[in-house]
Amino acid sequence: MSESPLAADELWIFGYGSLIWRPDFSFEEKWNGFIRDYERKFWQGSTDHRGVPGRPGRVVTLISQPGAICWGTVYRVSSADEDAVLTRLDDRERGGFERTTVTVHLGKEEEASCAVSAQLYLAQPENPEYLGRASMAEIADQVCSSQGPSGSNVEYVLELARAIRAMGAQDEHLFALESRVKARVSQIRERPNGAGGSKVQR
Repeated sequence: MSESPLAADELWIFGYGSLIWRPDFSFEEKWNGFIRDYERKFWQGSTDHRGVPGRPGRVVTLISQPGAICWGTVYRVSSADEDAVLTRLDDRERGGFERTTVTVHLGKEEEASCAVSAQLYLAQPENPEYLGRASMAEIADQVCSSQGPSGSNVEYVLELARAIRAMGAQDEHLFALESRVKARVSQIRERPNGAGGSKVQR
């Protein structure tokens, strides 16, 4: 990591979901940072990564919430790689997500004095994969029964929670879901021969 992110004229990508722990694209440097006035919620359906058509998983999108803070990771992409990275990410995030521009503040909230303009992928409520609000129990049950080409929905939740916790950041919605999912996985594994529930993979 560089001492100071001065390359503001290059492409920056802000990840708040799987891009934090599995970017899978070329970048020059990365920083932990946050955006203001958004909350991370498991309100977006996934039929191409963490679920399948007819049995969607749940992944995160951002919901406008004045005063809120959402932590993630911002990546600087070299000018030589910009087109290839955006093409790759546009395909990866094709399931209802659109690119938009945000200001990402770098460093700790109380000390953040540097900011960059970055692209992020946001799923609006109008997109066909959007699932919206549900109880935490309902979301956890859906997560524990969903699997897609990119792996289990359980893995997605647990890896994201691990990454956010490693930053020293707080996310009430994410951590509450993590707790529910872990409890649900334990219940399923304790059933004789997995009776009464779908097989859960991590």
